[in-house]
Amino acid sequence: MTYTVSADRDRVDRDAVWRLLSTEAYWARWRERAHVERQIDSAWRVVGVWDDATGETVGFARAISDGVDFAYLADVIVDPAHRGRGLGKRIVTTMVDDGPGAAFRWVLFTADAHGLYQGYGFAEPGDTALVRPSRNG
Repeated sequence: MTYTVSADRDRVDRDAVWRLLSTEAYWARWRERAHVERQIDSAWRVVGVWDDATGETVGFARAISDGVDFAYLADVIVDPAHRGRGLGKRIVTTMVDDGPGAAFRWVLFTADAHGLYQGYGFAEPGDTALVRPSRNG
């Protein structure tokens, strides 16, 4: 199988993203469809992955940024049927290392993918970082 990874926001299939986030993402199941739509619309950048054979959206991530020096990486997800092919790495590389935010300070939250992100320089926050947890879910 071959895949295309791109920051082409207009190509993202919102139905596919909604399906993935509402059924496969432990961190997003509480969201409503309208929330996901607003998050895509207001994202600084989105990255999608498409199966070249079918054109189907099989991966996604979004980022929020001030556009100068800070970005938050969110909703990195790959369809379970397409996992194990390095697509998560390709998404993160495209978003973090190959995009306009390559020199930014990036943050993210994850419960289970520390190893993936450590390969991109993500580390435990230092003494200067404080986080107020979400009350949503």
